Amino acid sequence: QVQLVESGGGLVQAGGSLRLSCAASGRTFSQYAMGWFRQAPGKEREFVAALNWSGTWIVYADSVKGRFTISGDNARNTVYLQMNGLKPEDTARYYCAASSGISLSPRSYNYWGQGTQVTVSS
Repeated sequence: QVQLVESGGGLVQAGGSLRLSCAASGRTFSQYAMGWFRQAPGKEREFVAALNWSGTWIVYADSVKGRFTISGDNARNTVYLQMNGLKPEDTARYYCAASSGISLSPRSYNYWGQGTQVTVSS
């Protein structure tokens, strides 16, 4: 069992920044990679960024590349998503997830947090 808790969401103006955190607990040693996904009302859940715990594999969606940075702190069992240059289209609920393998598909992730809301105003 793995538990994930996101935090750091909020309301910001376009061009602003937020730093999301995902604290993991439980059997985290069984999970190879961590990812961030987002879902806006009426839309499919989409991939944002992911990395393996060793930091040797990091991937971003084209829509956030150059603006978002994913990182991990093994000692704290925490994954972060630094979001800069936020746009209104980034508005969504953001979820962190854990996977036993490398994947960009939300269906491949085994554990999910409850999410944190990010709202970007124009």
